[in-house]
Amino acid sequence: MKKNMRFAKILDTGVTYLILAVVAFIFFFPCLWLILASFSASGSIYSFDGFFPSEYSLAAFQKLFTDTALYNYPKWFFNTLYIAAGSCVLSTFLTILTAYTMSRFTFRMRKPIMKTTMVLGMFPSFMSMTAVYLLMTQFGLINQRWGLILIYAAGAPMGYLTQKGFFDTIPRAIDEAAKIDGATNFQIFTKINLPLSKPIIVYTALTSFTWPWSDFILPKLLLKERDYYTVAVGLMGLDETEFARFAAGSVFIAVPIVILYFFLVRDMVNGMASGAVKG
Repeated sequence: MKKNMRFAKILDTGVTYLILAVVAFIFFFPCLWLILASFSASGSIYSFDGFFPSEYSLAAFQKLFTDTALYNYPKWFFNTLYIAAGSCVLSTFLTILTAYTMSRFTFRMRKPIMKTTMVLGMFPSFMSMTAVYLLMTQFGLINQRWGLILIYAAGAPMGYLTQKGFFDTIPRAIDEAAKIDGATNFQIFTKINLPLSKPIIVYTALTSFTWPWSDFILPKLLLKERDYYTVAVGLMGLDETEFARFAAGSVFIAVPIVILYFFLVRDMVNGMASGAVKG
């Protein structure tokens, strides 16, 4: 009986790991293919020998940063970094403030606001694209990078529930003790709760950075001139004969965010897990 149970356990573990390995390979294969495609010597997707290039070279990466007359990748990279960094700072600030307010303060419209944001969060963001475009046109914010920052930051507090869940886990007794000692609400927030909230701040900053870093729809809608393109929009303008350059640009744009994830993943996971304790 014990041998049968042990065999069943080993079989179950082996099947589980096999399924996980297959799933991991399915997700990893496109990444591997894109990386190898970036080293294609010909640059064209039509010269591939099956799935992979027939010859390999670093020419695509060199061309990516030197041949900027028509496809100015360094400029697009700077635009993307500017928008993502600005959005990260402003979105993190607004989201943390919103979450803290909803977690720590009680006011008349608190429950209706929470229910409304949950319902609105069910609708895909692209449904508002027409309204956003008309508003940005009226305010003269087409081809303005900081206009995109404002849009990303304005929508960020709608996703405050994870951050609110984290603040809910911080005991209110700490706030009450600080008030007895004469601390104001602002001092409690900045000197007590914020130092305890590093994981959720890191998580919020990372998610606020990665969304505009890889977004295509909004930049394509609002940035009409080539000099204002982000990397996602610029690379989509490359044709099939420049596929190696497209792949090289895609690989290079992924490097900074991968490095950030490796350095901050622990705080990010802790913040996400703690924020999911309560809603």
